[in-house]
Amino acid sequence: MKIGIIGAGNIGGALTRRFSTLGHKVFVANSRGPETLADLAAETGATPVTVEQAAQAGDVVIVTIPLKNVASLPAGLFAKTPKNVAIVDTGNYYPRQRDGRIKEIEDGLTESQWVEKQLGRPVVKAFNNIYAEHLYELGRPPGTPGRIALPVAGNDPAAKAVVLRLIDELGFDGVDVGGLDESWRQQPHTPVYATDFDANGVRRALAKASKERKPEWRATPRSPGTYEAPA
Repeated sequence: MKIGIIGAGNIGGALTRRFSTLGHKVFVANSRGPETLADLAAETGATPVTVEQAAQAGDVVIVTIPLKNVASLPAGLFAKTPKNVAIVDTGNYYPRQRDGRIKEIEDGLTESQWVEKQLGRPVVKAFNNIYAEHLYELGRPPGTPGRIALPVAGNDPAAKAVVLRLIDELGFDGVDVGGLDESWRQQPHTPVYATDFDANGVRRALAKASKERKPEWRATPRSPGTYEAPA
């Protein structure tokens, strides 16, 4: 499968390495240009490309950049991307630590619904609740007791099926959360976030989630600060 990855940070780097190892053809991009990805390309065999090229790279495109940067992606980025290509959003809203205030999210729009509006394309939310190191190292064969499960939300059954299949290849169980309007169940502050539950544990955590965003996950007049000193 051909996979475009926009973002070469922690999650993007982990996915580039794992998908390349699995034999997928990976096209990876970042905001600084293909020439800055030479080391990652040499390590993995992935092809460094521009953001525009990654958006048209193949069967799946994964957008894994800070939420605050999504609105700065090139206008019409996915205009030439075929409609059957699955677009994956891995992002999380960190208002106090990084992203500042995004009014629509503060007013109740889910993070990935907001991303969907910026991109002008339906998205599938996945890979947002697991540490990059665990994503890279802790995949296990199907049927392994305690195999980590990852929640997946989206409105397009075909796109979601592609993502669930890739999650299985990576060594994790996928748990279908439902439509994108249910993706708040896997956002930061919810019981499933930054955990390594198995499938049953993920389902229990999703069921316990509260839609109300906790105060520490809402912006303040001083936002953003840093991860070390949130504002």
